[in-house]
Amino acid sequence: MGKFLASEKVRQVKFKRSDYFSVGAQADGIYKTNTYPFCLPRECAGENLFVGIREDALSYFKRHGIKWHDGQDHNPSNHLCDSQVCCVNFLYPFANQPEALAALLRPLFSTLVEMLPIEDEQFVVFEWIGAENYLKEKVHGNNTRTRGANFTSADAAVLFRRDDGLRQVVLIEWKYTESYAPVDLQVAASGTSRLDIYRPLFDAPDCPLSRTALPSFQALFYEPFYQLMRQQFLAHEMEKAHELGADIVSLMHISPAHNMDFKRITSPQLQSLGESATAVWSQLVKDRSRFTAAHSEDLFGRFDVQPFPELQPCWEYLSARYAWVKK
Repeated sequence: MGKFLASEKVRQVKFKRSDYFSVGAQADGIYKTNTYPFCLPRECAGENLFVGIREDALSYFKRHGIKWHDGQDHNPSNHLCDSQVCCVNFLYPFANQPEALAALLRPLFSTLVEMLPIEDEQFVVFEWIGAENYLKEKVHGNNTRTRGANFTSADAAVLFRRDDGLRQVVLIEWKYTESYAPVDLQVAASGTSRLDIYRPLFDAPDCPLSRTALPSFQALFYEPFYQLMRQQFLAHEMEKAHELGADIVSLMHISPAHNMDFKRITSPQLQSLGESATAVWSQLVKDRSRFTAAHSEDLFGRFDVQPFPELQPCWEYLSARYAWVKK
Protein backbone atom coordinates (compact mmCIF):
# COMPACT_ATOMS: atom_id res chain seq x y z
CA MET A 1 0.00 0.00 0.00
CA GLY A 2 1.32 3.43 -0.96
CA LYS A 3 2.10 6.08 1.65
CA PHE A 4 -0.47 8.51 0.26
CA LEU A 5 -3.23 5.90 0.37
CA ALA A 6 -2.28 5.05 3.95
CA SER A 7 -2.46 8.70 4.99
CA GLU A 8 -5.77 9.19 3.16
CA LYS A 9 -7.33 6.25 4.97
CA VAL A 10 -6.50 7.95 8.27
CA ARG A 11 -7.85 11.28 6.99
CA GLN A 12 -11.10 9.74 5.74
CA VAL A 13 -11.71 7.85 8.99
CA LYS A 14 -11.50 11.16 10.81
CA PHE A 15 -13.67 12.94 8.24
CA LYS A 16 -16.34 10.24 8.53
CA ARG A 17 -17.03 11.44 12.06
CA SER A 18 -18.10 14.87 10.77
CA ASP A 19 -21.62 16.24 10.35
CA TYR A 20 -21.43 15.49 6.62
CA PHE A 21 -22.41 11.89 7.45
CA SER A 22 -25.41 10.39 9.18
CA VAL A 23 -24.93 8.53 12.44
CA GLY A 24 -25.46 5.24 10.63
CA ALA A 25 -22.82 6.06 8.03
CA GLN A 26 -20.20 6.61 10.72
CA ALA A 27 -20.06 2.90 11.50
CA ASP A 28 -17.44 0.63 9.92
CA GLY A 29 -18.31 -0.79 6.52
CA ILE A 30 -17.79 -4.07 4.72
CA TYR A 31 -15.65 -3.77 1.61
CA LYS A 32 -15.50 -6.97 -0.43
CA THR A 33 -15.10 -9.47 2.44
CA ASN A 34 -13.66 -7.47 5.33
CA THR A 35 -14.83 -4.65 7.60
CA TYR A 36 -12.90 -1.37 7.66
CA PRO A 37 -13.28 2.00 9.41
CA PHE A 38 -12.45 3.84 6.14
CA CYS A 39 -15.54 2.39 4.46
CA LEU A 40 -19.21 3.23 4.84
CA PRO A 41 -21.87 0.63 5.59
CA ARG A 42 -23.10 -0.51 2.17
CA GLU A 43 -26.60 0.83 2.79
CA CYS A 44 -25.03 4.28 3.30
CA ALA A 45 -22.80 4.22 0.20
CA GLY A 46 -24.65 7.15 -1.36
CA GLU A 47 -23.24 9.36 1.39
CA ASN A 48 -19.84 8.98 -0.24
CA LEU A 49 -21.04 11.77 -2.55
CA PHE A 50 -21.47 15.38 -1.44
CA VAL A 51 -25.12 15.91 -0.55
CA GLY A 52 -25.42 18.87 -2.94
CA ILE A 53 -24.77 16.64 -5.98
CA ARG A 54 -25.84 13.25 -4.62
CA GLU A 55 -29.31 12.91 -6.08
CA ASP A 56 -28.40 14.34 -9.48
CA ALA A 57 -25.22 12.27 -9.81
CA LEU A 58 -26.93 9.02 -8.84
CA SER A 59 -29.74 9.72 -11.29
CA TYR A 60 -27.29 10.56 -14.10
CA PHE A 61 -25.28 7.36 -13.63
CA LYS A 62 -28.43 5.22 -13.47
CA ARG A 63 -30.03 6.91 -16.49
CA HIS A 64 -27.02 6.19 -18.69
CA GLY A 65 -26.25 2.74 -17.31
CA ILE A 66 -22.87 3.89 -16.01
CA LYS A 67 -21.07 1.45 -13.75
CA TRP A 68 -19.99 2.62 -10.31
CA HIS A 69 -16.64 0.98 -9.53
CA ASP A 70 -17.18 -1.49 -6.68
CA GLY A 71 -20.72 -0.15 -6.37
CA GLN A 72 -23.92 -2.05 -5.63
CA ASP A 73 -27.58 -1.34 -6.42
CA HIS A 74 -26.79 1.79 -8.47
CA ASN A 75 -24.80 3.26 -5.60
CA PRO A 76 -21.14 4.31 -5.63
CA SER A 77 -18.36 2.46 -3.86
CA ASN A 78 -18.55 2.58 -0.09
CA HIS A 79 -14.74 3.00 0.09
CA LEU A 80 -13.94 6.55 1.18
CA CYS A 81 -10.69 6.55 -0.85
CA ASP A 82 -12.41 5.56 -4.08
CA SER A 83 -11.03 7.44 -7.10
CA GLN A 84 -14.26 7.55 -9.10
CA VAL A 85 -16.11 8.99 -6.11
CA CYS A 86 -13.35 11.59 -5.70
CA CYS A 87 -13.66 12.54 -9.38
CA VAL A 88 -17.43 12.96 -9.16
CA ASN A 89 -17.19 14.97 -5.93
CA PHE A 90 -14.78 17.42 -7.56
CA LEU A 91 -16.21 17.65 -11.08
CA TYR A 92 -19.95 17.06 -10.84
CA PRO A 93 -20.55 20.44 -9.13
CA PHE A 94 -19.36 22.04 -12.40
CA ALA A 95 -21.72 19.98 -14.58
CA ASN A 96 -24.26 22.79 -14.70
CA GLN A 97 -21.94 25.71 -13.99
CA PRO A 98 -20.34 26.54 -17.37
CA GLU A 99 -18.84 29.88 -16.31
CA ALA A 100 -17.21 28.36 -13.23
CA LEU A 101 -15.97 25.42 -15.31
CA ALA A 102 -14.44 27.79 -17.84
CA ALA A 103 -12.70 29.69 -15.04
CA LEU A 104 -11.35 26.40 -13.67
CA LEU A 105 -9.96 25.19 -17.01
CA ARG A 106 -8.80 28.41 -18.64
CA PRO A 107 -5.38 28.45 -16.87
CA LEU A 108 -4.63 25.22 -18.75
CA PHE A 109 -6.50 25.99 -21.99
CA SER A 110 -5.87 29.65 -22.76
CA THR A 111 -7.90 29.58 -25.99
CA LEU A 112 -11.09 28.56 -24.16
CA VAL A 113 -13.97 30.95 -24.90
CA GLU A 114 -17.08 29.13 -23.68
CA MET A 115 -18.07 25.71 -22.43
CA LEU A 116 -20.54 23.71 -24.51
CA PRO A 117 -22.99 21.03 -23.25
CA ILE A 118 -22.41 17.41 -24.17
CA GLU A 119 -25.13 15.21 -22.70
CA ASP A 120 -28.38 15.99 -20.84
CA GLU A 121 -27.40 19.64 -21.25
CA GLN A 122 -24.51 18.98 -18.84
CA PHE A 123 -21.08 20.53 -19.33
CA VAL A 124 -19.22 17.67 -17.62
CA VAL A 125 -20.01 14.05 -18.47
CA PHE A 126 -18.63 10.90 -16.91
CA GLU A 127 -17.19 7.55 -18.00
CA TRP A 128 -17.12 8.53 -21.68
CA ILE A 129 -16.36 5.60 -24.00
CA GLY A 130 -17.01 7.28 -27.35
CA ALA A 131 -19.99 6.94 -29.65
CA GLU A 132 -18.38 3.99 -31.47
CA ASN A 133 -16.17 1.08 -30.51
CA TYR A 134 -13.19 2.87 -32.05
CA LEU A 135 -10.59 0.64 -30.38
CA LYS A 136 -12.34 -2.58 -31.51
CA GLU A 137 -12.47 -3.84 -27.95
CA LYS A 138 -14.33 -7.12 -27.43
CA VAL A 139 -18.04 -6.76 -26.66
CA HIS A 140 -19.56 -9.44 -24.43
CA GLY A 141 -23.10 -10.48 -23.55
CA ASN A 142 -25.88 -8.57 -25.27
CA ASN A 143 -23.50 -6.78 -27.64
CA THR A 144 -23.88 -3.55 -25.67
CA ARG A 145 -20.94 -1.55 -24.37
CA THR A 146 -21.02 -0.40 -20.75
CA ARG A 147 -19.68 2.95 -19.62
CA GLY A 148 -17.29 2.54 -16.72
CA ALA A 149 -16.63 -1.18 -17.12
CA ASN A 150 -14.84 -3.49 -19.58
CA PHE A 151 -14.07 -0.75 -22.10
CA THR A 152 -11.64 2.13 -22.31
CA SER A 153 -13.42 4.97 -20.50
CA ALA A 154 -12.41 8.53 -19.76
CA ASP A 155 -13.38 9.36 -16.19
CA ALA A 156 -14.93 12.59 -17.46
CA ALA A 157 -15.13 14.75 -20.56
CA VAL A 158 -15.78 18.41 -21.37
CA LEU A 159 -16.31 20.38 -24.58
CA PHE A 160 -15.52 24.01 -25.32
CA ARG A 161 -15.34 26.53 -28.14
CA ARG A 162 -11.92 28.11 -28.69
CA ASP A 163 -11.03 31.64 -29.73
CA ASP A 164 -10.19 30.33 -33.23
CA GLY A 165 -13.73 28.98 -33.59
CA LEU A 166 -12.71 25.32 -33.24
CA ARG A 167 -14.48 22.93 -30.88
CA GLN A 168 -12.29 20.95 -28.49
CA VAL A 169 -13.19 17.93 -26.40
CA VAL A 170 -10.99 17.12 -23.42
CA LEU A 171 -11.07 13.58 -22.06
CA ILE A 172 -10.16 13.59 -18.38
CA GLU A 173 -8.33 10.82 -16.55
CA TRP A 174 -8.58 11.26 -12.78
CA LYS A 175 -6.25 9.80 -10.17
CA TYR A 176 -6.49 9.94 -6.39
CA THR A 177 -4.64 7.36 -4.28
CA GLU A 178 -3.56 5.05 -7.11
CA SER A 179 -0.11 3.52 -7.30
CA TYR A 180 1.08 0.76 -9.58
CA ALA A 181 3.53 -2.13 -9.49
CA PRO A 182 5.72 -3.12 -12.46
CA VAL A 183 3.35 -5.84 -13.70
CA ASP A 184 3.43 -6.80 -17.37
CA LEU A 185 -0.12 -6.69 -18.80
CA GLN A 186 0.50 -7.95 -22.33
CA VAL A 187 -1.67 -11.02 -21.73
CA ALA A 188 -5.04 -10.83 -19.97
CA ALA A 189 -6.04 -13.35 -17.30
CA SER A 190 -8.29 -14.95 -19.93
CA GLY A 191 -5.25 -15.58 -22.12
CA THR A 192 -6.18 -12.86 -24.62
CA SER A 193 -3.25 -10.97 -26.11
CA ARG A 194 -3.78 -7.27 -25.47
CA LEU A 195 -1.02 -6.50 -27.96
CA ASP A 196 -3.16 -8.00 -30.73
CA ILE A 197 -6.13 -5.78 -29.82
CA TYR A 198 -4.27 -2.47 -29.91
CA ARG A 199 -1.50 -3.27 -32.41
CA PRO A 200 -3.50 -1.99 -35.43
CA LEU A 201 -3.87 1.42 -33.78
CA PHE A 202 -0.18 1.50 -32.92
CA ASP A 203 0.90 0.44 -36.40
CA ALA A 204 -1.42 2.89 -38.17
CA PRO A 205 0.37 5.67 -40.12
CA ASP A 206 -1.45 8.31 -38.08
CA CYS A 207 -0.70 6.74 -34.69
CA PRO A 208 -0.74 9.59 -32.10
CA LEU A 209 2.30 8.14 -30.32
CA SER A 210 5.87 8.68 -31.39
CA ARG A 211 7.30 5.31 -32.38
CA THR A 212 10.78 6.82 -32.54
CA ALA A 213 10.63 7.98 -28.91
CA LEU A 214 9.15 4.68 -27.71
CA PRO A 215 11.60 1.80 -27.10
CA SER A 216 8.95 -0.79 -28.03
CA PHE A 217 5.19 -1.31 -28.20
CA GLN A 218 5.50 -3.83 -25.36
CA ALA A 219 6.86 -1.09 -23.07
CA LEU A 220 3.37 0.42 -22.88
CA PHE A 221 1.78 -2.59 -21.19
CA TYR A 222 2.40 -1.47 -17.63
CA GLU A 223 0.01 0.74 -15.70
CA PRO A 224 -0.56 3.64 -15.92
CA PHE A 225 0.93 3.64 -19.44
CA TYR A 226 -1.42 0.91 -20.67
CA GLN A 227 -4.37 3.07 -19.64
CA LEU A 228 -2.87 6.25 -21.08
CA MET A 229 -2.22 4.50 -24.38
CA ARG A 230 -5.84 3.41 -24.71
CA GLN A 231 -7.19 6.82 -23.76
CA GLN A 232 -4.85 8.59 -26.19
CA PHE A 233 -6.03 6.21 -28.92
CA LEU A 234 -9.65 6.95 -27.96
CA ALA A 235 -9.06 10.70 -28.14
CA HIS A 236 -7.36 10.34 -31.54
CA GLU A 237 -10.15 8.22 -33.01
CA MET A 238 -12.83 10.56 -31.64
CA GLU A 239 -11.03 13.48 -33.29
CA LYS A 240 -10.89 11.68 -36.63
CA ALA A 241 -14.64 10.97 -36.39
CA HIS A 242 -15.41 14.56 -35.29
CA GLU A 243 -17.41 13.13 -32.43
CA LEU A 244 -19.56 15.74 -30.69
CA GLY A 245 -18.69 18.06 -33.56
CA ALA A 246 -15.13 18.30 -32.24
CA ASP A 247 -12.22 19.53 -34.32
CA ILE A 248 -9.71 18.60 -31.60
CA VAL A 249 -9.84 15.91 -28.92
CA SER A 250 -7.14 15.88 -26.28
CA LEU A 251 -6.42 14.00 -23.06
CA MET A 252 -5.94 15.65 -19.68
CA HIS A 253 -4.51 13.78 -16.70
CA ILE A 254 -5.29 15.04 -13.18
CA SER A 255 -3.54 13.63 -10.10
CA PRO A 256 -2.50 14.85 -6.64
CA ALA A 257 1.05 16.15 -6.37
CA HIS A 258 0.99 14.72 -2.84
CA ASN A 259 0.66 11.19 -4.24
CA MET A 260 4.34 10.52 -4.82
CA ASP A 261 3.63 6.80 -5.23
CA PHE A 262 1.77 7.41 -8.49
CA LYS A 263 4.80 9.06 -10.06
CA ARG A 264 6.74 5.79 -10.07
CA ILE A 265 7.71 4.69 -13.59
CA THR A 266 6.68 1.05 -13.72
CA SER A 267 7.78 0.15 -17.25
CA PRO A 268 11.50 -0.78 -17.21
CA GLN A 269 12.05 0.46 -20.77
CA LEU A 270 10.54 3.89 -20.06
CA GLN A 271 12.46 4.80 -16.91
CA SER A 272 15.00 6.94 -18.74
CA LEU A 273 12.36 9.15 -20.41
CA GLY A 274 11.24 11.25 -17.46
CA GLU A 275 10.91 11.66 -13.71
CA SER A 276 7.23 10.73 -13.46
CA ALA A 277 4.64 8.73 -15.35
CA THR A 278 3.00 11.83 -16.84
CA ALA A 279 6.36 13.38 -17.73
CA VAL A 280 7.20 10.21 -19.66
CA TRP A 281 3.85 10.25 -21.41
CA SER A 282 4.29 13.83 -22.54
CA GLN A 283 7.44 12.66 -24.34
CA LEU A 284 5.58 9.89 -26.13
CA VAL A 285 2.61 11.84 -27.50
CA LYS A 286 3.44 12.99 -31.02
CA ASP A 287 1.46 16.23 -30.81
CA ARG A 288 2.14 17.79 -27.40
CA SER A 289 -1.08 19.81 -27.60
CA ARG A 290 -3.06 16.58 -27.36
CA PHE A 291 -1.93 15.80 -23.79
CA THR A 292 -2.06 17.93 -20.66
CA ALA A 293 -1.02 16.91 -17.15
CA ALA A 294 -2.20 18.82 -14.11
CA HIS A 295 -1.98 18.42 -10.37
CA SER A 296 -5.22 18.59 -8.44
CA GLU A 297 -3.64 21.10 -6.05
CA ASP A 298 -2.82 23.50 -8.89
CA LEU A 299 -6.13 23.12 -10.72
CA PHE A 300 -8.50 23.22 -7.75
CA GLY A 301 -6.38 24.60 -4.93
CA ARG A 302 -5.86 27.86 -6.81
CA PHE A 303 -9.43 28.14 -8.07
CA ASP A 304 -11.14 31.33 -6.87
CA VAL A 305 -14.60 30.28 -5.72
CA GLN A 306 -15.59 33.81 -4.63
CA PRO A 307 -17.28 34.77 -7.95
CA PHE A 308 -19.36 31.56 -7.78
CA PRO A 309 -21.18 31.56 -4.43
CA GLU A 310 -23.37 28.64 -5.50
CA LEU A 311 -20.23 26.46 -5.31
CA GLN A 312 -19.24 27.60 -1.81
CA PRO A 313 -20.90 24.74 0.13
CA CYS A 314 -19.27 22.19 -2.15
CA TRP A 315 -15.91 23.94 -1.82
CA GLU A 316 -16.10 23.80 1.96
CA TYR A 317 -16.83 20.08 1.74
CA LEU A 318 -13.97 19.36 -0.65
CA SER A 319 -11.55 21.45 1.41
CA ALA A 320 -12.48 19.52 4.52
CA ARG A 321 -12.53 16.04 3.00
CA TYR A 322 -9.51 16.38 0.68
CA ALA A 323 -7.58 18.99 2.66
CA TRP A 324 -4.34 18.32 0.78
CA VAL A 325 -5.83 20.01 -2.32
CA LYS A 326 -5.22 23.46 -0.78
CA LYS A 327 -1.65 22.80 0.41
